[in-house]
Amino acid sequence: MTSIQSIQKGRAVLPRRTGLFGVHGVGKSTFAAMAEKPIFIQTEEGVNDLGVDRFPLAKEYRAVVNSLAVLYSEPHEYLTIVIDSLDWLERLIFAEVCAQRGVESIEDIGYAKGYVFALTQWREVLAGLDALRAHRGMSVILIAHAAIEKFNNPETDSYDRYVPRLQKQASALIQEWCDEVFFATYRVLTKTTSEGFDRKRTQGIGTGERIIRTTERPAHVAKNRLNLPDEIPLDYRIYAAFVRGENPLISAESPTSSEPKGN
Repeated sequence: MTSIQSIQKGRAVLPRRTGLFGVHGVGKSTFAAMAEKPIFIQTEEGVNDLGVDRFPLAKEYRAVVNSLAVLYSEPHEYLTIVIDSLDWLERLIFAEVCAQRGVESIEDIGYAKGYVFALTQWREVLAGLDALRAHRGMSVILIAHAAIEKFNNPETDSYDRYVPRLQKQASALIQEWCDEVFFATYRVLTKTTSEGFDRKRTQGIGTGERIIRTTERPAHVAKNRLNLPDEIPLDYRIYAAFVRGENPLISAESPTSSEPKGN
């Protein structure tokens, strides 16, 4: 029964639900490996060199759900669950839907209903993650690759932007569920030079610096509920400090010198 005594006050620090998508090889898996006591559910190969604890490579959807059930029901000391990656999990979900419907391709289910049916599996996964968060105190990191889509903005001309490489309805569901959605990329500077005859050439110059974009901009989707700076280094320790209410970017001992590599 609801009462005045049930009112909660102050800031509650809960395990975070973090979505991280980005360009190939920028260091998404390394970011997740830096989390507190992580366990990976791998739907694609690529984390073997990181030396992280992981379930065997999931080759079907039920293997992912069973891994979530094991973490819920059996004793363990893991504090972070990582799914790497969502776009490969989506392939397993599509295969599950096709098997249930007796078709070879998700496109064989008319009127794009296959993608709607697939949301049932996505909700099952998110419900399992919610249970681990609520009852086992586990943080969640969901990794995805990036794709470029054309965004039809009703207020401007259409433009391209980076989004998670997922079917649109699934992507919207997951982005809404997450507390943070981060875009991981390399810092790129541009240099414009004159070539004469009123012609100019613009070059992209990569610095090798790996960063996270935390706020949505025309070039990418993103969000955060922590009032983060628009950009932070791709380093889980810095993100974790912000979660604790600290600002490591103004500290002389900010651990920005250790850049994640690969994956």
